[in-house]
Amino acid sequence: MIPWLEAADPLPPVESALRAPNGLLAASEHLDVERLICAYRRGIFPWYGAEDPVLWWSPDPRMVLMTDAFKVSRSLRKSLRRAARDDQVAVRLDHAFEHVMRACAEPRPGQDGTWISTEIITAYVELHRRGLAHSIEIWRSDRLVGGLYGVSLGRVFFGESMFSREADASKIALAALVQILQEQRVRVIDCQQNTRHLASLGAREISRAEFCSMLRRAVAETAVPWKRYSDAARNDLLSGY
Repeated sequence: MIPWLEAADPLPPVESALRAPNGLLAASEHLDVERLICAYRRGIFPWYGAEDPVLWWSPDPRMVLMTDAFKVSRSLRKSLRRAARDDQVAVRLDHAFEHVMRACAEPRPGQDGTWISTEIITAYVELHRRGLAHSIEIWRSDRLVGGLYGVSLGRVFFGESMFSREADASKIALAALVQILQEQRVRVIDCQQNTRHLASLGAREISRAEFCSMLRRAVAETAVPWKRYSDAARNDLLSGY
């Protein structure tokens, strides 16, 4: 059994999460933004289907991408260099946050639906309005062709979802994000759960205890100055590859 959270109830300790399904911690009726911020600070995130209540998770182990372990394959390196030279391609930050979320929510081959519901979009757009959620976008002329979004607290980035409408577009967005985070001495991108795709990019599993210990220190540090990167196209973020 997991606790049902009323509006004023605190999130339970992550150590009380179920082993099966791995990391299921609690449920609630609504996705409250203040609770959402508190959850991220403690290594907890929401993930639920359209017919479900809000489900809160903290799996063990936890998938993370250390920014100094990001793997750039030979083919991705070619794509990055090609994009950096292409006058029609632009890397932008926070130019169209909600559009990125809605693109991530579009149906994909082999999937019946999406967990990025209207409620999720509304909550994360509010986080974006508060300067706590950000998008990395790949544009071709005036068309959004790829990107990702996530939450940034202190010196940690919590990756949420990515999409591509052109080959390697989401990976190019990730490479740009890694470049920003390395410049800002951010060591970790939270990837939440293990996938072969993330592992191919250098992500690995660590224990929940190690992740939460890392998180307590990182979220207390000075926030990344995202505005510094968002005023103009930033194709220079690809030049280091």
